[in-house]
Amino acid sequence: MIKALRRAGDRRRQLGGHHAWRFEPYCGSEVIALDCETTDLDPRRAELVALAAVKVRDGRVLTSESLDLRLQRPESLSGDSIRIHGLRGVDLWGGEALGDALDRLLDFIGNRPLVGWCIDYDVAVINRHLRPRTGFDLPNRTLDVCRLYARERRRVQPDIEPDVRFEAMSEALGVPVMGRHTALGDAVTTALMYLRLCHGRALSA
Repeated sequence: MIKALRRAGDRRRQLGGHHAWRFEPYCGSEVIALDCETTDLDPRRAELVALAAVKVRDGRVLTSESLDLRLQRPESLSGDSIRIHGLRGVDLWGGEALGDALDRLLDFIGNRPLVGWCIDYDVAVINRHLRPRTGFDLPNRTLDVCRLYARERRRVQPDIEPDVRFEAMSEALGVPVMGRHTALGDAVTTALMYLRLCHGRALSA
């Protein structure tokens, strides 16, 4: 409810402005698989290290139509986060400024629906940095492959709690993990899982 009210307020404020079209319903058939690498698991503190997005159209993951950005080193980059995503300070030399990266992301995704694994986290981190610059949160509809997978798994095995870990889901769906803990690799793997859930064979018991 709060999210819907906030979005309605954002839409009113953007009415007639440069970003107004982003709040219009999307009428096409594409979705965007999204992933980001960050410095922390808490979205209230996490800083962006890398952003990636890839288009999904007509049952295909279009790796030739993707966005893969490394950002400038954030102050909060630490050994703990480096051990997860493998991006050291030297690897981020020459990276995109945060504002430029967000602009490129907005241009790439347009008003298409966003698909992600635990996508609420990615969107929360992006919004925390986006709102001070644009005055709005991402208005795009979101689809969480964790929820889609859990719903399908409960349909097949209602007495077993689904394992929604990234690797467990990809294995159960027969999807190869493409560069785990790289933003583009995770975005592509997520897109493949989404397609399997929407168009592939149903999960078997």
